[in-house]
Amino acid sequence: MSKIALIGASGFVGSALLKEALDRGNQTTAIVRHPEKISIENPLLHVVGLDINKADKLAKQLGGHDVVISAYNPGWTNPNIYDDFIKGAQSIQQSVKQSGVKRFIVIGGAGSLYINGVQLIDTPEFPEVYKPGARAARDYFNMLKEEKELNWTFFSPAIEMSQQHPGIRTGNYRLNLDEPVFDKQGHSRLSVEDLAVVILDEVEQNKHIKKRFTAGY
Repeated sequence: MSKIALIGASGFVGSALLKEALDRGNQTTAIVRHPEKISIENPLLHVVGLDINKADKLAKQLGGHDVVISAYNPGWTNPNIYDDFIKGAQSIQQSVKQSGVKRFIVIGGAGSLYINGVQLIDTPEFPEVYKPGARAARDYFNMLKEEKELNWTFFSPAIEMSQQHPGIRTGNYRLNLDEPVFDKQGHSRLSVEDLAVVILDEVEQNKHIKKRFTAGY
């Protein structure tokens, strides 16, 4: 059992991570802006309402945990998503360092994955509407690569994973580092439930210290 601090626990990805963490018997602190959005009742769960940009307060909440998982996303419809993502991600990173926790896992985006040497965000097919958020995740990943103190991991989801088409938990997946995992039909797919399996497996196994990785079926 680990003591996990999960930032962004009420979002699409965060909710799946929270369920998987609790189902595996981990003592979990869910850090959210709106605690009323967490309706789960579980003796292993502690819910904290907090603004992640208040680094000192966040650091105090993170102290004593084994790992911090950040599923922070300021919202795809947020007109200031780029600036808000960078600011929030940097605040979280600083808070983790201040807290003394060394293990830090960040859920990023698929846009920085490479296909034939070109990052997905730079291909003509990449949807324009998602570019500000994807650019923020890519730029933050480049910042995180310079981090020396923390045992960080950056996870890029599969290309096809949306709130409109949630899947089921199969527990099966394949891993790669900087290129998407494609199935036999040429799709890069992973349900959010299996994304949570991947991340909690990483919490337990620590296979990608100071690395980025991705997963798919």
